[in-house]
Amino acid sequence: MTELAASPIGAHVPVAGGMATRGLAYAADIAAETVQVFVSNPRGWATTPGSPDEDAELRERSDLPVFVHANYLINLGSPDETIAERSATALRHALQRGAEIGARGVVVHTGSAVRGGRDEGLARMRALLLPVLEELAEQVPPVLLEPMAGQGQVLCATVDDLGDYLAALDWHPRAGVCLDTAHVFAAGHDVSTPEGMSAMLDRFGEVAGAERLRLVHANDSKEACGSNKDRHENIGAGHIGSAPFGTLFEHPVSAGVPVVCETPGPVAPHAADVATLKDLRGGPAVD
Repeated sequence: MTELAASPIGAHVPVAGGMATRGLAYAADIAAETVQVFVSNPRGWATTPGSPDEDAELRERSDLPVFVHANYLINLGSPDETIAERSATALRHALQRGAEIGARGVVVHTGSAVRGGRDEGLARMRALLLPVLEELAEQVPPVLLEPMAGQGQVLCATVDDLGDYLAALDWHPRAGVCLDTAHVFAAGHDVSTPEGMSAMLDRFGEVAGAERLRLVHANDSKEACGSNKDRHENIGAGHIGSAPFGTLFEHPVSAGVPVVCETPGPVAPHAADVATLKDLRGGPAVD
């Protein structure tokens, strides 16, 4: 049996001051082996072009897998035509910028129906997202769908929700998944023990297939299991605890998948979280 490569470990890094200049310096400061970035204001609709020099420098770092997190305002299931149109535009921009920096994937929240129920929301999501997936050129990274914490009329929170969601997209090959440990915990998966984390990953393999998992957001939770509240905490300081994260590096569904923290910073806490996860992973550093 072929041994899987070790999961690279890193964090979401700030890029104000230069996608490469600031982002790569921060990555070095926290000893990151992979990074996630924003390519526009995550809480605004304005889209901005990149710097060719900064983009090239980041793209040339083949040793450092890069992921993009799309705008938080995007709602793939919105009943509001203006929001839906802006969401499509923002996602296309994130995907184009992802291609320009050599990203391995673009993370986007799975969205909310807002009103009218899940079936209507899934139909709207399909109408918006499927054309985007169909038009993706080979050099453009895949869309990584991130289930949410379960608040309101979200379209996808639990691992089981992914079945209907991916089916609505005809199991499109350019639709991957990013699992956030704080989100699945808030949605009701008790991953506060290694056994619980393993059970969640087992179910993911059954519902979505291991090949769909392209990124893990490793976040502890300030809130209890099933709270439907998305509040991240540093690794080991929340309700999940540090030990279950070790399962991510051993389970056949997640072993080898890049792992990124989105925990409270700045540098010192992020460096500590990265170090904790590396200790749980064991073995040599990822080159």
